[in-house]
Amino acid sequence: MQVHVEEISPVKKRVNIEVPAEQVDAEIEKVYAGIQKKAKLQGFRPGKAPMQLIKRTYSDTMRDEVMRRIYEQTIFKALGEHKIEPVDSPTVESDILQQGAPFKFSALVEVLPEILLTGYTGLAVKKETYVPNQESIEAELKRMQENMAQLVPMGDDAVVENGDVVTADYTFTVEGFPNETSTAEDAQIEVGANQLIPGFEEGLVGMKSGETKEIHVTLPEGYRLPEAVGKAGVFTVTLKEGKHKELPELDDEFARQFGEYETMEQLRAKMVEFREKHETDRIQGELKDRIVQALIDKNPLEVPDSLVRRQLDAMLENLKNRLQSQHMSIEMMGLDDNGFRERFRDAAADKVRGGMLLMALVTKENIAVADEDLAKRYELIAAGNPDMLDRVKEYYESNHNAKNSLLAEIKEDKAIEFLLSSAVITEVDASELKQAEA
Repeated sequence: MQVHVEEISPVKKRVNIEVPAEQVDAEIEKVYAGIQKKAKLQGFRPGKAPMQLIKRTYSDTMRDEVMRRIYEQTIFKALGEHKIEPVDSPTVESDILQQGAPFKFSALVEVLPEILLTGYTGLAVKKETYVPNQESIEAELKRMQENMAQLVPMGDDAVVENGDVVTADYTFTVEGFPNETSTAEDAQIEVGANQLIPGFEEGLVGMKSGETKEIHVTLPEGYRLPEAVGKAGVFTVTLKEGKHKELPELDDEFARQFGEYETMEQLRAKMVEFREKHETDRIQGELKDRIVQALIDKNPLEVPDSLVRRQLDAMLENLKNRLQSQHMSIEMMGLDDNGFRERFRDAAADKVRGGMLLMALVTKENIAVADEDLAKRYELIAAGNPDMLDRVKEYYESNHNAKNSLLAEIKEDKAIEFLLSSAVITEVDASELKQAEA
């Protein structure tokens, strides 16, 4: 067997293999002999058909089996001898297999690139400055107040206002599109929530119970029937009932409804504390993303396509699971599987690059996981629940693969902390940061 290795790129090699004619012929005879023992041909008992007839009838079967055997016998032996570790199954290209002739084929394999890590200390990154925002606290209180509002029937002479919830019957028609006609009875509509076609909810404002009205709209971009975009639509609406929202006062009684607070002052203080933690966690997470990107920028790296595809598959699956829990789908976001992979391919490639560079840093700086590191991670996963902590420990200590994945995750986190410990970090306003990243 002759083997020649071509370097196509830092992550691709072509292993050219030539199997001598004697070995090919020997495999062909073995396969034909095996076929002859089992072949069932009309006029012959199993195992008694003449070899000449076997060769005429089963040449394609023989060829497939011989090629499979040769691949199994040679490819991984050749890879081992040349110390090539593929990250995915080889792609095989071959000549036509013929008796009496050498068999030539090639195995295209992807490998991990050699990483010569440089310039990873003193990386310059920007960090968003945390700014307390009382307006966001008031907005959240307003949302809580809205959620606890009581709906009170409006009087006969009262008119619909933004924020009211109405019950209505309506018929919807579109100019030139008779199949777009639809009707609804006892539809519950929150006026001003912008859940329906623009212009419809605005048209409800000022109506009284029992009133019928035509509301004219223009079908917007993104309408489910693209050819109807820009066309005129008409809602014929009969308002059956309207209810005003009666908001509770933001007082101590309001605060007590959330269980652990006696006063609004306590509730506001807790909300400020929660927002600060949420925002500082977000800012720190984004800083970690930037330091990894800075490492990537300092160490350009080609990565195997197969690893990028796996990362994309994982990202897509995670997104689908999150959306499903919210009763949504990627189609509702205007995407399909192929569109997602195309749009997020670069992000997936950077995710792979970052992981490989961080693992290279772990090796270079001898970053290890101590027992206390693992104990802290168990506590983090258990989220302060003592019963859960025991189950978490038992799971990881009894599951070798899961524990190895967790150890790799901790090492990666420690590698990021190592980068941050020597980084030049400049705090900037959020608006400046967004402008720079845009």
